[in-house]
Amino acid sequence: MVHIAPAWPEPEPLDPLSAPVPRYGTGSLADLLPTIATGLGMTGLATTMELAPADRACVFLIDGLGWELLRAHPEEAPFLTSLLGTSFNGSGRPLTAGFPSTTATSLASVGTGLPPGAHGLPGYTCEDPATGALMNQLRWYPWTDPYAWQPYPTVFQRADAAGIHACQVSAPNFQHTPLTQVALSGGTFHGRLSGEERMDLAAEQLAAGDRSLVYTYYSEVDGKGHRYGVNSDAWRGQLMYVDRLAQRLAEQLPSRSALYITADHGMIDIPFDPDSRIDFDEDWELRAGVRLLGGEGRARHVYAHPGAAADVLAVWREVVGEQMWVASREEAIAAGWFGPQVDDRVRARIGDVVAAAHADMVIIATEREPRESEMVGMHGSMTPVEQLVPLLEVRT
Repeated sequence: MVHIAPAWPEPEPLDPLSAPVPRYGTGSLADLLPTIATGLGMTGLATTMELAPADRACVFLIDGLGWELLRAHPEEAPFLTSLLGTSFNGSGRPLTAGFPSTTATSLASVGTGLPPGAHGLPGYTCEDPATGALMNQLRWYPWTDPYAWQPYPTVFQRADAAGIHACQVSAPNFQHTPLTQVALSGGTFHGRLSGEERMDLAAEQLAAGDRSLVYTYYSEVDGKGHRYGVNSDAWRGQLMYVDRLAQRLAEQLPSRSALYITADHGMIDIPFDPDSRIDFDEDWELRAGVRLLGGEGRARHVYAHPGAAADVLAVWREVVGEQMWVASREEAIAAGWFGPQVDDRVRARIGDVVAAAHADMVIIATEREPRESEMVGMHGSMTPVEQLVPLLEVRT
């Protein structure tokens, strides 16, 4: 008798429609400032998210402090942990960042109150259709006119025009960056070097107006996570420090104030092995037909040579489709990855193929992106550890 081995079905690639799309309109970072500003008496801001109004509002954004990371470290962050039940208007739930879950995209969503498909910063890097160059939207290189790239006013600009005392308190080197100009400008910028100085000044600025909107920011939780990983002592030390900063600010709030503590994304450590880190520069299949590789390791924009988009999509689905949600540009837009609609000026900035990691892996590029390829902590995709962010609240 001849024994025939059973024919196992070929693994199916992940369905792009199964990706957990951010809660644009009801519970994403893009909804935060429009909701707060509406509570300050402003009109014409589109959001269906609900927060109790306050006369003075401060947003403290901690770069890289995702919801799941915070919940996993109660000993390092006792003050922030004590506020978990206040998150999202007392529901104890997180917000979603947006896609990709990366700093340039998230800060633009926070400041403009718009999803990525509208504000037009759809990733760490993306193609500038006018030049064909790959643009880094965090460092704004190569240079392009910031206000042509992102033409919408910020919520801070609209608040300032409405007579609300609006300001940003951050590191001095951020004051004149193009990202600050298009995402967070409006009112007055106050540069302070130390975290303690920022917290003290943010509290002072809250009290400076009968209606105030203040934004402050701390970056090094993210910085240490990229360099050393979120399981490192360096990262835990930063979490302990920022916990003290948040408490320092909360204890100085003037009357009739609300403090919202949030983040732009979470982070996940990726092992240094070939299965977890696929090197695009060494993989001939993934390179075939590709003109430009954009985005970042866990959220890739893939730009194909003319006529090759369908083949690139098929190959990427075959090679990494079990580990990543791989979609064509049209599929990603239709699925709402970048928001409910995508402006015409933004559409071509999105890759012909968009790949978002589901598994604990990245697509690095050791020749094109040597520094980014060496990072321990990564983010960008739609998994809960990257996508979910707190919205902790203190009121006076």
